[in-house]
Amino acid sequence: MRQATTTTRGHPLSTRNRLGRRLVQLYVGLALYGASSALLVASGLGLEPWNVLHQGLAELTGLTIGVVSIIVGAAVLLLWIPLRQRPGLGTVSNVFVVGLALDGTLALLPDVHGLAVRIPLLLAGIVLNGVATGLYISASFGPGPRDGLMTGLHQRTGRSVRLIRTAIEVAVVATGFVLGGTVGIGTLLYALAIGPLAQLFLRVFAAPPASGGSTVVATGSPEPAILPR
Repeated sequence: MRQATTTTRGHPLSTRNRLGRRLVQLYVGLALYGASSALLVASGLGLEPWNVLHQGLAELTGLTIGVVSIIVGAAVLLLWIPLRQRPGLGTVSNVFVVGLALDGTLALLPDVHGLAVRIPLLLAGIVLNGVATGLYISASFGPGPRDGLMTGLHQRTGRSVRLIRTAIEVAVVATGFVLGGTVGIGTLLYALAIGPLAQLFLRVFAAPPASGGSTVVATGSPEPAILPR
C-alpha cells in the first residue's frame, strides 16, 4: 500500500517535469531557429525558402526580416481558419519568437566578408536549424503556421504533403527572388540537408515515455513538419 501511494503521488510531479521539459524545448528550439536563420542571412549564400520571401518583402517594405516573418506568419495563420486547422501554443509562439530571435541575432552579428567566414556561417546555420527543428517539433505543442498550411491543404485537397509543400515553397522562393531575396548554393544545400538533420535531431530530443509506457511524441516520419515555420 505504501508503495502504491508513493507512485500515485509521484505521478503529478513526473507529469510537470515532462511538461517543463517540453516548454523548454519549445522556446529554446524557436529561439535557435531564429538564430540559425540569422546565420544564413549573414552568410549571404542563400536562405531557406520562406526566408527568401521574407527577405524580399523586407527589401520592398523597409521592415526588418524578422518583423516581416512575424507579419507573414500571422497572415498564414489566418489561412488556417477556412482550412479548419487548430493552432497550438507552439503555433502562436512560432509566429513571434522566431522573428524576434532572427532580428536579435542579426543585430549582434558583425558584417562578414570573404568565403572563409561566410561558408562556416552557412554550414553552422544549417546544422543549428536541424537542432532547432528537433527541439521544437519534439516538444509537440502544435505545428508552425506554414507547416499547418501545408497539412491543412493536404487534408482539404487530398494531394500529397510532398506535392503541396513543393508547390508552396517553389512559389515563395520565386516570389522572394523576384523581390530581392537571396537564392544561392545555401538554398540548395539547406533543401538537401534539413530532412536528414531534422530526422536525426527529432530522435535525439524525443521526450521520454510517460509512466504508462506511451510516448509523448510520435516516432513516425516527420515529413509534414520538416520546416517548423
